[in-house]
Amino acid sequence: MSVTAFRNARLACPVGGVKIGVSLLVEDGVVTGYGDVPEGATVIDCEGSTLAPGIVDLGVFRIDRAAFRAGGIVRVGLMPDGARVLDDPGMVQRAALIGKPDLWIHPIAAATQRLDGRDLAEMAVCASAGAKAVGTGRHWIADSGVMLRVLAYARDLDVAVVTHAEDGGLTTGAVTTDGETATRLGLPSAPAVAEALAVARDLMLAEETGARLHIRQVTTAAAFDLIRTAKRRGVKVTCGITPAHLHLSDIAMSDFRTYAHLSPPLRSESDRQAALAAVRDGTIDVLCSGHDPHGPEEKRLPFADSAAGMAGAETLLPLGLMLVRDGLLPLERLLALLAVNPARVLGLDTGTLEAGKPADLMLFDAETPWQIDGTTFVGSEGNTPFDGLPVQGRVLRVWKGGREVR
Repeated sequence: MSVTAFRNARLACPVGGVKIGVSLLVEDGVVTGYGDVPEGATVIDCEGSTLAPGIVDLGVFRIDRAAFRAGGIVRVGLMPDGARVLDDPGMVQRAALIGKPDLWIHPIAAATQRLDGRDLAEMAVCASAGAKAVGTGRHWIADSGVMLRVLAYARDLDVAVVTHAEDGGLTTGAVTTDGETATRLGLPSAPAVAEALAVARDLMLAEETGARLHIRQVTTAAAFDLIRTAKRRGVKVTCGITPAHLHLSDIAMSDFRTYAHLSPPLRSESDRQAALAAVRDGTIDVLCSGHDPHGPEEKRLPFADSAAGMAGAETLLPLGLMLVRDGLLPLERLLALLAVNPARVLGLDTGTLEAGKPADLMLFDAETPWQIDGTTFVGSEGNTPFDGLPVQGRVLRVWKGGREVR
């Protein structure tokens, strides 16, 4: 039996809050609690930095180990439409195994075959192969009858349905949100209400079936209002957002910056302010990176022809810490958005520093200043809409199951 004691750390837990002056004890890859350093223990001196649960990043499109390590990410929920459509149990099982032991990948299986929105996929078989949720990928299921069956099937399997909330009848061909910026740039756009329409339909079907619904990214005031109301009625709904939709509005696209071409697109300043309010009042449950990196061959194109997506893993923590510094939420609430809440959506018992939980840990210095520069990212690509932004907070070390990830 091997005991490791993390001493001289500022311990930050979504459940236990922030503690100083005690050591975190880990035995055989599992947290055993707080206390004094026992005799014979391996001691890791954290030198005053913050020790917290490793990040569970819900909804990534590419496995990017170096970027995840740099971002303090120890588990990812892999979207069903990354390199391959995850509608086959063999592919699901392979995806669930390839990252271990340093990175645990939790596949989100396709809700429909080929993600075409018509015929249900073999969700039960994929769940037995390792899928922790089912999802619609980058698109919405337009057929309400199909979506009803997806939710009912997922309810019986006790897995969440991860949805993309944009009515495709309104957003087809659009790359921006209706408004002054889209008009001035002459780019094809769609009304922001496309999101609220999709959210309203899916909430009603989730309420009808009793299924667990997770809306991966919610970005508009109207949709937040619908979700608040649904939660008060007891609908089993959670929702997420990326730092881009909290810190940027559609003005970031003003010079045709394709790095700001995202899905869903950046919204108006009023919607951005509504998103910040939704973080503050607890409507938003998950903060995710939306990690979907693209190289120059896909980004250095006319805006309407470029690929939507950003490299978000390496900047997730520092951009989240901006919310703490701005007084929107305490550190423990941020860690809930990054770790324990996404873990619960995936049905995982992790994301805290409580005794009995896996020792999935990140050590970070919350005060280290640096400037975001995509050309220095360690991941596969560095397309970020935050290029040049000064931030604070660097991940120093990462452990998965008590084993340090190098």
